[in-house]
Amino acid sequence: MQEVIDAISGFVWGPPMLILIVGTGIFLTIRLGFMQFKTLPYAIKLSFRPEKKDNNNKGDISHYQALTTAMAATIGTGNIVGVATAVVLGGPGAVFWMWISALFGMATKYSEAILAVKYRVTNSKGEMSGGPMYYLERGLKQKWLGVLFAIFGAIAAFGIGNMVQSNAVAGAVETEFNIPTWVTGIVLTLLVGLVILGGIKSIGRVTAFFVPIMAVLYILGGLIIMIMNFDIVPQAFGLIFTDAFTGSAVGGGILGTVIRYGVARGVFSNEAGLGSAPIAAAAARTDYPGRQALVSMTQVFFDTIIVCTITGATIVMANMYGNEELSGGDLTAASFSYFLGDFGGFIVTIGIILFAFSTLVGWSYYGEKCFSYLFNDKAIPIYRVVFVLAVFYGAIEQLNVVWGIADIMNALMAAPNLIGLLGLSGVVVYETKRFLKVAKEEKEREKAERAS
Repeated sequence: MQEVIDAISGFVWGPPMLILIVGTGIFLTIRLGFMQFKTLPYAIKLSFRPEKKDNNNKGDISHYQALTTAMAATIGTGNIVGVATAVVLGGPGAVFWMWISALFGMATKYSEAILAVKYRVTNSKGEMSGGPMYYLERGLKQKWLGVLFAIFGAIAAFGIGNMVQSNAVAGAVETEFNIPTWVTGIVLTLLVGLVILGGIKSIGRVTAFFVPIMAVLYILGGLIIMIMNFDIVPQAFGLIFTDAFTGSAVGGGILGTVIRYGVARGVFSNEAGLGSAPIAAAAARTDYPGRQALVSMTQVFFDTIIVCTITGATIVMANMYGNEELSGGDLTAASFSYFLGDFGGFIVTIGIILFAFSTLVGWSYYGEKCFSYLFNDKAIPIYRVVFVLAVFYGAIEQLNVVWGIADIMNALMAAPNLIGLLGLSGVVVYETKRFLKVAKEEKEREKAERAS
């Protein structure tokens, strides 16, 4: 069964899917006039603007909380384990192709969010519901695609967003602190339950506090390594750039392998194109879809360009990726420990714990929204209880099959979502022009007010 699942996973995540995901990003980038590069500084500023600005607009949480909820789900074990896997299988140059996938993925993430806000609805509880299932139904007029997305999303939430994460935490805690997996499972189950049973407002408050702390701690660890070993930083980045176009670090010097693993792990990390993050974006209080879309776009920048770069650069600098006994999280931990001793391994272990916990919280919201779309809002409490129980199961069981099924479900999520993005690209362009005109007027008004 494992071999069959692995074969299916390898097929659905093969070159055609990766070309479709990156190709969609390139297509949207061109249609939007490369706007992610022009508007990134403004988008970052908008992400951290005081919440009171949008208090009177429709929505359940602020721009910032919507961003941190999406980042909570995205910044996970992929930033530690996935990057290490990319470097082992694709060589140092894979990090460069992760950057490329992220730069175009910013346009994809922007487009997902703009459609999610435009086509969102108010549910029976007075809360916002949105995401690919709604813009596929209400925008593209293809409800069957929305249903397919919701089915795949609800299932995927139990895999990559739940059991895989709790399993990673339990394993790391057992290795580093010798604590039994069942103990970690109970603690995780209780913590996740306390957060998600309160709904999106509770999740938003927790992630707004939690995500910056966990990301900053991990980034600081990586920056300390770079500052202490500044003499080898240029060499490491030089290797990343040169290997990206030669593939010399891969057996046989196969350039396609470098590109494939770089793009694949980049997509796994930032989830641009999967259709998960726009579900959180739809809950934001905002006056224009484009305003929240710019905020959502920065998620890819923070996740891949910053956090994944910290992991990738440290691994390349330590030069231990050729050791066949090290892979995944073990390679990242060994690389950090190479420079910082036991404290380095501690940083990675804590990173896995915090990143995985945040993913559990974020994906719980994605899963319940998919579930409620298929059934109704009254079914949400049932989904939450089952989701919380699955956290414990994931912590104590071997999950090779679950990993494979989760990968397949993620690919199946992406397919209808990408169809929606391509089919509704004209709407994205229209809403973008509409908001950028407003943003320009706001900027001129602020400048005039300062002058007076």
